[in-house]
Order: sequence, then C-alpha cells, then structure tokens
Amino acid sequence: MARPALRIDAVLVQAVIAGALSFAHLHDLAAAAGQTGWKAWAYPVSVDLLLVAAWRRLRADGPSRLAWCWFLIALVASLGANVATAGLLDLHDVPAWLRILVAAWPALAFMGGTLLAHSPADPSPAPPTPSAPAPDPVSETETEPVVAAEPNPAPGPVAVPEPEDTPSPPAAVSVPAALVAHARKVADDHHARTGARIDTDTLRARLGVPPHLADAIAAQLA
Repeated sequence: MARPALRIDAVLVQAVIAGALSFAHLHDLAAAAGQTGWKAWAYPVSVDLLLVAAWRRLRADGPSRLAWCWFLIALVASLGANVATAGLLDLHDVPAWLRILVAAWPALAFMGGTLLAHSPADPSPAPPTPSAPAPDPVSETETEPVVAAEPNPAPGPVAVPEPEDTPSPPAAVSVPAALVAHARKVADDHHARTGARIDTDTLRARLGVPPHLADAIAAQLA
C-alpha cells in the first residue's frame, strides 16, 4: 500500500513563520534589556512554553481562571515584544522598567508553569440531585378519619337510669301587635260576610303565616 505523499499545510507554514518572527522579536528585546548570550535565546522559549502550557490546560481541563490568567500573561509578553521591536522602542536605550520586567520574567514564568502543572483543576459543579416527586394530593372524600379505639372501661357499678324529664311546654310565640291588629280586621271581615267566626286554617291562609304563628294569633283573637 502506497504511503500518502507529504502535504504542505498552509496553516502550518503560517504558524512556523509567525513563531519564528515572534521568537526573534523576544530574543532581540531580551538582548537589548541586558540579557546577552544564551540567556537571550532562552527568553522566547520560556514565553512560548508558558503560552502552550496554559493553552493545553484550557483544552484539557476546560476554562479556569488560573489557565486564562497565565495564558494572557504569556500572550501580552509575546505581543509586547513584537510591538516594542517594531520601531516604537529604542533598543539602544531600553527604559529601566522594561529591564526590570525582563529580569523578573524567569521567576514569573517558573511560578506560572509550576501552578499550571501541579494545581488541581477547578471542580465542576455537581449535577443537581433529582428531587423526589411530590405525593399526589388526596381528596377529602378519599380519606377516612381514623377513630382511635377507646380503652375498655374498668368494670364498675351499673348505673341506674334516671327517670326521663317531663318535656316542657313549647315557649309562647311572640306575635307583633301590628300583625294581631291586621288579623283582627281579617276576622271581623270574615264574620261580617259569613256570620261565623274565622277558623285557624282560614286565618292562616288569609295571613300567609306558618301554622304555629296562626295558632298564636287565633289564641289572642279568642
């Protein structure tokens, strides 16, 4: 089986060119800041390795504040060197603050690489536990009241039933005076037309009152 021919990827070529230019800019800036010899070549390696380590941490463990922090620091260092060596900075007269930053970079890069390699990943939030389904409401018609069983009473003397009370006569019904006067007119009219006294049923029908009230009115008319 024939092996596939080597294909040149345009993106890969572009990445190599961009990496070489950034590498050279970092070397030139480190050399201008007083880092001569092999030390000037170590600076671009340190910056690129920190950038790659932060990016791999983001790809492997997902977004985290630690990985994003060191990724941005390395990116700013790389972009800053590219911009500074584009004619905006006199490489023959580097300011003191830039010399301090270049000199402090090894310790900063070592701390960043150590934290990225040995810090645990941010714990992902635990999935919410499914809540238990709420019980179906039971209607009042389906529930039956539970009646507690009464304890058996202790044996004792048999109670003698008391004689029943004699029912009291019903209370007298109070009849308004106006209704009595009206009933008297009805009774007089009935007596004038028929010559007989009006009976209770006729009085109740004429007045439209209940029987007990008609009896009370008839008692007052007697």
